[in-house]
Amino acid sequence: MITINSTNLSIILPCLNEAQSLQKLLPQLINLHPHAEIIVVDDGSTDNSAEIAAQAGAKVVRHPYRKGNGAAIKSGVRAASGDILVFMDADGQHDPQDIERLLTEFAQGYDMVVGARGAKSQASFGRLCANSFYNWFSGWMVGHAIADLTSGFRAVKADKFKEFLYLLPNGFSYPTTITMAFFRAGYNVNYIPIVAHTRIGKSHIKFRDAIRFLLIIFKVGTLYAPLKLFGSLSVGFFTMGLGYYSYTYTMGGRFTNMGVLLFITSLLIFLIGLVSEQITQLLYSRRNE
Repeated sequence: MITINSTNLSIILPCLNEAQSLQKLLPQLINLHPHAEIIVVDDGSTDNSAEIAAQAGAKVVRHPYRKGNGAAIKSGVRAASGDILVFMDADGQHDPQDIERLLTEFAQGYDMVVGARGAKSQASFGRLCANSFYNWFSGWMVGHAIADLTSGFRAVKADKFKEFLYLLPNGFSYPTTITMAFFRAGYNVNYIPIVAHTRIGKSHIKFRDAIRFLLIIFKVGTLYAPLKLFGSLSVGFFTMGLGYYSYTYTMGGRFTNMGVLLFITSLLIFLIGLVSEQITQLLYSRRNE
């Protein structure tokens, strides 16, 4: 059982042009957690987000230009002094009241607790389908149900989070990376249901970010168990090759070039998975240094 109080808590909010939301959000956070360290990381905003945060009493970390959501998270972690970190969006989607629910579950002995959005909290049907697939795929990889792979609302032990700081990308996929890193390290992760409200202002996720999100499924595999992912693909190609060879041999007594190509592809994919597994082992061995 972990004892939690506001004096060892840092609440980190990555921010990009969220002046309107911060005017409402920061007073709520300060009222609910008056002794917590509240850090607003201004990721190159062109409005007065930083000024509003400073006036409200938050600690402000400023980027001279936009670096990305993940970069803002890393800057916030480096500036934080708390033993427990809470990450939440600065756009009003996350309810400050839910922080207490995160911390209550966290106190049961977890290393990270994530606020999982339900179907009604998804911005669109396309986002719902994509996130559902990510959750299923990542759950299959780790052998554990993952309720929300990409949620940015979470409470985590600072020392354990910092072990993987070097792995985090500067873009929007930091939640995916840290989630899979925690599972890979054998840390305790749990989820609680939350309702995400409609954001205040415009979304900063563009079409190009949607394309990048497609790479999440590959990142999930390479971060957790590359051989499991590539091994499954290898078996698939080998099965297709065997089936195609059986068909061509039965029908014409031939072993065609396509059959050879499928078998070679199967072998190459397996070898890629084997090399990726070794690289992943080296990456995670750094946390013990």
